[in-house]
Amino acid sequence: MLDLFHTPSELIIRRDHGVLDLNCHADTQKFHGGIGSLDLLRALRGSRQKQRPLSLNVQLPSNLKPSLCSPRDIACERSSIEQYLQRLEHEIDLVGCHLGAEQRVEQFHLAGGTPAIADVQRLMRHLRNRFNFLDHDCGDYSIEVDLHHTDWATMGLLRDQGFNHVSIGVPDMGADSEMSVACYQNPAPIQSLIDAARTFGYRSVNVDLGYGHAWQTPDSFALKLATIITLEPDRLQVFDYAQPPQRYRSMIGDNVRALCSQDDKSAMRQICFEQLSAAGYHYIGLGQFVRPDDDLAFAQERGRLRRNCQGFTSHGYCDHVGFGISAISQIDELYAQNTDDLQHYQRQLDRGQLATCRGWRCEAGDQVRQMVMERLACDLELHIHAIETRYGLIFRQYFSSAWPLLEQLSRDGLIELSDRFICILPAGRPEVDAICNLFEKDLGDARH
Repeated sequence: MLDLFHTPSELIIRRDHGVLDLNCHADTQKFHGGIGSLDLLRALRGSRQKQRPLSLNVQLPSNLKPSLCSPRDIACERSSIEQYLQRLEHEIDLVGCHLGAEQRVEQFHLAGGTPAIADVQRLMRHLRNRFNFLDHDCGDYSIEVDLHHTDWATMGLLRDQGFNHVSIGVPDMGADSEMSVACYQNPAPIQSLIDAARTFGYRSVNVDLGYGHAWQTPDSFALKLATIITLEPDRLQVFDYAQPPQRYRSMIGDNVRALCSQDDKSAMRQICFEQLSAAGYHYIGLGQFVRPDDDLAFAQERGRLRRNCQGFTSHGYCDHVGFGISAISQIDELYAQNTDDLQHYQRQLDRGQLATCRGWRCEAGDQVRQMVMERLACDLELHIHAIETRYGLIFRQYFSSAWPLLEQLSRDGLIELSDRFICILPAGRPEVDAICNLFEKDLGDARH
């Protein structure tokens, strides 16, 4: 059977332990400085001409939340927050004037933790004045919150702003962290937020779950996971602390280097699949587990699941536009990313210019690869003949280096392989990310 743990060699696959950055599922290693604001503006005008619906993402800095420090610190922080919101509103205006008033916002995500509710209300008011948000809870509008700065009242006020999906962060911040201990030994803080979400009518609740810290053991992780399962969230996003989501990096700091052994990490990942599968959760890839009645599970069953720079979505037909530091926009074949330097971001907007600093245009060969990986990940099967017809190629020759690995996976019972189909079998679903990544190997090969 193929070794899915060690470094690649002959007939060996590298498992993706966890996921890509949860705030960015795009392949940013291909991004370069040759893409700028003019490229994004042209793409935005093309989106307006086609009148395509929109998916918006607003990225907030991790410190854009109520402070528990001294009055002087609070005043300084308040000034920084105000400056950021002013630039963010300016960026929204600069982008919004290139899009059409009739383009519906079908999906919206507010990332970066829980800001003060007054800031959320201000931001949503500005966005709704500029964009066509849907009424009557018709859109999928999500927000990330954390246990430190969210209570029942906040959950209710966020629901009033139209949010109907919520993601709760439960990071392990350190072996001596009282909050870390409370997160899994006393589930009351998480239970309270989940109860609030149910009471206020949120459509789904996601819980973030990290593994791989040096002070974690397979037993402690199993206990924490079992505790969270009893709370019955709709989704769990599991991630490796070697690649933490952006919103956790300021909390983790240098401790990100203090990781457990590879054997313990592999054991935790195995525990995750065993416990969540036994509890009825489905793994759809990229660290995302969902209940069978979740919207993403329904989308997968109906062949409507897509994957973009935000991860899995049922709104893959939308043009994706990002605002804020490090935010990514994805329109047709163009990816464009804002600077992650706060001062540079602010200076650019003070000059009346967008903060786009890099990106990537997906060329023909990459489009084939992305289509294959997306359909295999989302549908758990691939119609080879459909790919050959669409792109005018011979699949087995085009992905010549991947084919022997696929044959080995077939012999191991992880996939079903023929000249017409690739189907990921139940035994192979935990490895769906690694199986899809096999098609990365053919980049740069001579094409037939």
